[in-house]
Amino acid sequence: MTSTNKNILFVIGVSGTGKSTIAKLLAEKLKLPFFDGDDYHSEANIKKMSNKIPLTDEDRYDWLVTLNKLAVNNKETGAVIVCSALKESYRKILENKIEEKVVWISLESSFELLLERLQKRKGHFMPAELLRSQLDTFEPPTKAIKISIEPSPQEIVDQILREYGN
Repeated sequence: MTSTNKNILFVIGVSGTGKSTIAKLLAEKLKLPFFDGDDYHSEANIKKMSNKIPLTDEDRYDWLVTLNKLAVNNKETGAVIVCSALKESYRKILENKIEEKVVWISLESSFELLLERLQKRKGHFMPAELLRSQLDTFEPPTKAIKISIEPSPQEIVDQILREYGN
C-alpha cells in the first residue's frame, strides 16, 4: 500500500472513540471528502439502537453495502469514511472491489474512557448501554493503523499522518 490522497481511509472503532471528530480533521488535512457512516443508517437501525437494542449482522448488511458503494464511487478521488466496522466480515464488505485502495485506521481505547465519553455525549442515537456489546463484537483489525485515543484530536491526526506517510 502506497500512501496517496486517492485512497479510501476508513476510520473505525467502537462508539465513543471520536471517529467523526478525527475523520473530519483528517479529511481537512488531506483535502478529501468526509462521509460519516452514521448518516447512512436506516431509520429502523437508528430506532433499534435508540431503544438500546444492539444491531445484528443482518441489520448492518445493507448499511455496509451502502458504505461500500460510497467508497467505490470515490475510489478515483479518495475519501475519509467513518464506520464502526466492528468485525472482519464487515470490513470485507466495505472493501469489496477496492481492497488495494483501502486504509484502515482503528481508534482504540479502554472501556472506562469510552464509557465516560459516551455518558457525556448528547444528541446521539447510540446509548452508552450498548458499549459493552460493541466491545464484545469488536474484532481488532490485523491490517490497520492502530491509534490510541488518549492524546488530543490534533495529536491523533498528526500520528495518523506520520504512520500513513503524508
